[in-house]
Amino acid sequence: MPAAQFPMSDMGNVVNVAQVSQYSPFRYPGGKSWFIPRLRKWLAARERPRLFLEPFAGGGSASCTVALEGLADHVVMVELDHRVAAVWRVIFGEDADALVERILTFEMTPESAAAVIASDPQETFEIAWRTVVQNRVSHGGIIAPGGGVLKRGEGGKGVLSRWYPETLARRIRALHAARHRVTVLQADALEILEGYLYDPTVAAFIDPPYTAGGKKAGSRLYTHSTLDHERLFALAAELDDPVLTYDLNSEVRALAERFGLQAKPISMKNAHHTVMDELLIGKELAWDTPEEPPAKTSRSRRRTAKEPTPAAVTSSPG
Repeated sequence: MPAAQFPMSDMGNVVNVAQVSQYSPFRYPGGKSWFIPRLRKWLAARERPRLFLEPFAGGGSASCTVALEGLADHVVMVELDHRVAAVWRVIFGEDADALVERILTFEMTPESAAAVIASDPQETFEIAWRTVVQNRVSHGGIIAPGGGVLKRGEGGKGVLSRWYPETLARRIRALHAARHRVTVLQADALEILEGYLYDPTVAAFIDPPYTAGGKKAGSRLYTHSTLDHERLFALAAELDDPVLTYDLNSEVRALAERFGLQAKPISMKNAHHTVMDELLIGKELAWDTPEEPPAKTSRSRRRTAKEPTPAAVTSSPG
């Protein structure tokens, strides 16, 4: 496929993010749950990576999937925001049990949440705790300046509508058990990428803030949203096997074409059941083929078959 061809979106293969297993403890704006089925296909289609690199980790759904499902030998999560990085450092460090205990024993009320958010912690553990609380009780999980706290929330539950202590505990414990496969770095993504150029043992998933082409969503959603997109594309062109996700706009298309990368629009259905298009970009996207339709089952089997329940770590809402 020539570089930068843009066929119609894959509308017949729309991923509903509500149906994708959740491993991350974050509610993250711009999260990549829709990409997880494609992540598995991409990594299965290539030689097993020695290292899976996520330079804009954020909510870390891709890294969590790779670590828990053993899809690469090691995972490196890079995050510039010290608050988000603190959460990952605690989860994959020595204080994960203490974070679980804090979550399970915390009495969530509008007042207690406000007190945590108003605090100004300096130690990594307390920064992580404040970040977890703010993320779970804020509109859309936004912790950037200007993000507001839920008032009514789902079903009028307010701050409790996204506070699932047992689910958070299960996810954190599961991730902590995979800590030997994960390294967390608080660093600049572009500087880290420069250290992995032309390495065929590295699979890099790049999901930057969507600020190319003058888009403002990334500026509103993230504290660190300023990015040299041209430099990022130049680095991606020198990686052995990068996969990027971007918003669908003309500037991103032009950058993909300029640096010889393939791109295709992908349709996904967000948590509000709205179908949206994003761009999937890489050196070779032949692995991204439509899913086969599920085999039909007889009525008798549908009445009697018992479907396996999802793993406990993924069974509750995000």
